[in-house]
Amino acid sequence: MTLTITAFERSPDGGKGLARDSRVRWALEEVNQAYEVRLVSFQAMKQPAHLALHPFGQIPTLEDGELALFETGAIVLHLGQRYPGLLPEGAEARARAVAWMFAAVNTVEPPILELTMARLFERDQPWYADRLPALEARVRTRLQQLAARLGDADWLEGAFSAADLMMVHVLLRLRSTGLLDEFPPLAAYVARGEARPAYQRAFAAQLAVNTRAA
Repeated sequence: MTLTITAFERSPDGGKGLARDSRVRWALEEVNQAYEVRLVSFQAMKQPAHLALHPFGQIPTLEDGELALFETGAIVLHLGQRYPGLLPEGAEARARAVAWMFAAVNTVEPPILELTMARLFERDQPWYADRLPALEARVRTRLQQLAARLGDADWLEGAFSAADLMMVHVLLRLRSTGLLDEFPPLAAYVARGEARPAYQRAFAAQLAVNTRAA
């Protein structure tokens, strides 16, 4: 049965791999599953047909037979449970990997997104210069904690897993800020993720969409 995901008709980042459908594309590539992509415009995302798949009018979604899922963490977890290659086999190791998936989107990503939004939309505001150091400090705290836990390991829980897929994609948002370079082990961790053939295929697929739309 064909798996179908939704993605931006044209990504706001122009195909730099930051849109969240990249996580789902990457996961599908890691588990060697073919998939179709239904491109949606910003207008179409707010229409009933798409809202039936994603109640908040966002992307991505996954349609797997009669099952429709939204939220990248839920989608990647579903793929990891259904196909081998994304979650450890042992119950305890699997539980730890899932915990890291939640940590990526619930603990590490929020301060990164807050910083990103400020850099994009608040630069002209009078409070921006005073607010920026505090936002960066919150991100640095999370990076310090993550780097301490990762140590000299290649991945968070033994072999590469969905935990690393989610975490690497979250950290990619920091590349333009220079903050990631302050933590060489994390920069190397992200580079290892980007070097995976499955990531390269997912990135190229998303870039191709935006190149055609340009």
